[in-house]
Amino acid sequence: MNVASLNFQSWRGYLELMRPANIVTAWADILVGFGASGGIIFAQLINGEASFAILIPLACLLLATTGLYGGGVVFNDVFDAELDAKERPNRAIPSGRVSRENATLLGSILFAIGILAAFQVSLVSGAIAIFITLSCLLYNSLAKHHPFFGPLNMGLCRGSNLLLGVSAVPAMIGERWYLALIPVIYIAAITAISQGEVHGGKKITGVLALLLIAIVLTAVLALGLLGEYAAIAALPFAVLLAIRVLPNFIKAAREPVAENIRSAVKIGVLSLIVLDAAIASGFAGLYYGLFVLILLPFSMKLAKVFAVT
Repeated sequence: MNVASLNFQSWRGYLELMRPANIVTAWADILVGFGASGGIIFAQLINGEASFAILIPLACLLLATTGLYGGGVVFNDVFDAELDAKERPNRAIPSGRVSRENATLLGSILFAIGILAAFQVSLVSGAIAIFITLSCLLYNSLAKHHPFFGPLNMGLCRGSNLLLGVSAVPAMIGERWYLALIPVIYIAAITAISQGEVHGGKKITGVLALLLIAIVLTAVLALGLLGEYAAIAALPFAVLLAIRVLPNFIKAAREPVAENIRSAVKIGVLSLIVLDAAIASGFAGLYYGLFVLILLPFSMKLAKVFAVT
C-alpha cells in the first residue's frame, strides 16, 4: 500500500469521526433558531433588502455548530474505543486509521472552534456553546449508558443547539426557549431506540419512541396556538416528517432487531432537517422552510458515504 493510499485512509478516518451527514442536520437547527429569533434573512435577501452584514452572525453560528457537533461525535468514538474494538472494529479508531490520541486532539480543536465562533456573536451564544460542550462530554463519558438520562442528555444537547441559533438575537432566548423542548423530545426518542442498534432492543422501548415522535408531531402543529406561528405553513413538512419516520419506527417497535433499529435511527437523524423545516416555516414562512429543507438531499448524499450512527 503506497503513501497516498495511507493518507487517503487517514483523512477519511477523520471525516468518519466527524459524521458529516449529521453536521448538516445541526446546521438546520441553527437556521430554524435564527428564523425564530426574528433574524429572518431569506425573504430580505431575495428582495435585495438585506445587508450582508446580517449574514455574519449566522455564518459564525453555523461554524460554531460544526465545531460543537463535530467535537461531540468525535469524543463519542474516543470514549467508546474499547467497546468499538469488539462490536464495531471497522470504525476509524479501532481499525487503526486514526489513533485515539489524535482523535482526542481533533475533538478538542473542534470544541474550541465552536466556542470561539459562538463568542463572536454574543456572550449568550458563547455560554450556550460551553453548555453544549460540557453536555456532550457528560453524555459520552457517563450518561449514554443510562436508559433515561442518556436520551435526556442527548436531547438537551440538540435543544441547546437550536437555542444557539436563536441567540443571534440574545433577547429572544427568553421568548423562544420552549422551542428547545421539541428537539429534546425528538432526540430522546431516537437515542432511546438506538440503544439496541448493535444487539437488538426491546419492544417497549420502540413503543415509547413512537409515543415521543407522536408528541413531537403534535407539538409542531400546536405551536400555532401560541400566535406568531403559522401552523398551516408547517403542516406539509409535518406530514413529510410523519411519512419518513413513522413507518421505520413502527417496524423497529414490532421487530426490534438491530437492522431495523439502525434503519430507524438513520432515518430519524436525517429527518431532523424536516422537523427543523417545519418549525422554520411556521415562524418565517413557507419559502424559508423550503430553504432549510434543501439541506436534506445534501445530508442524505453524505450519509451514503459516511456512517450516521
